[in-house]
Amino acid sequence: MARKAFMIDTSRCTACRGCQVACKQWNKLPADAEVNRGSYENPPQLTPHLYNKIEFIEKGEGKDFTWRFLNQRCLQCGDAGCIKVCPSAGALFHTEEGLVGYDQDKCISCNYCVNGCPFDVPRYDANNKVTKCHGCMDRVANGLQPACVKACPTASLQFGDRDKLIAAAKASGKQVYGETALSGLGAMYALDGSPQDYNLAENPSIPQSIFLWKDVIKPLGILGFWGAVGAAMLHYVTVGPKQLEDDFEDKGGE
Repeated sequence: MARKAFMIDTSRCTACRGCQVACKQWNKLPADAEVNRGSYENPPQLTPHLYNKIEFIEKGEGKDFTWRFLNQRCLQCGDAGCIKVCPSAGALFHTEEGLVGYDQDKCISCNYCVNGCPFDVPRYDANNKVTKCHGCMDRVANGLQPACVKACPTASLQFGDRDKLIAAAKASGKQVYGETALSGLGAMYALDGSPQDYNLAENPSIPQSIFLWKDVIKPLGILGFWGAVGAAMLHYVTVGPKQLEDDFEDKGGE
């Protein structure tokens, strides 16, 4: 099956946030209680009950002032850090379409995925289970468009064949963010400016620190533990249990 993906054209986004509402409605997510912080952006970050949000980016002053909108969500990485670091098989996985799905029943609440994601996307809910945008994998598997895409009134959000979306974005003169990063993102941006203008990392990568802990330090600790157990067992078999001498005999008893 040809890989599917999102293409997010930032120049078409009007920050209506219909995508946020549609996502909550389809996934039956409750509202997040927030306060006015002096910005139209709300909430200020992703939450366990908010899988995608519009970031309001204000830069410059006077004639150089720019106001850009960026749809934040799981970017459905081809080389997904969350999947690579997850120790529970099947808790995080790639679907046939190339989306990054998850199974909360298999989540062991280790939080590795949070540290392994270069985009700070996964969240944990009240039950301490992973939650994030799954690309509406249930809808896509049944031939439907993701809820956010269907609700977008300006076609800023598009979903379909990944190669065709990239070709169309390039033909319109846009810079495609995520075409090759992390083996290709499954949610890409068609940008008018540079990635820095949208607070996007130029070269996103999976943090190596978590691999140092998960693949080196932790296995060595486990190996040391079982090594000590093995040495104790070997001593028991070859030498036998340590026996305490009778204090009476030590003193030359009568």
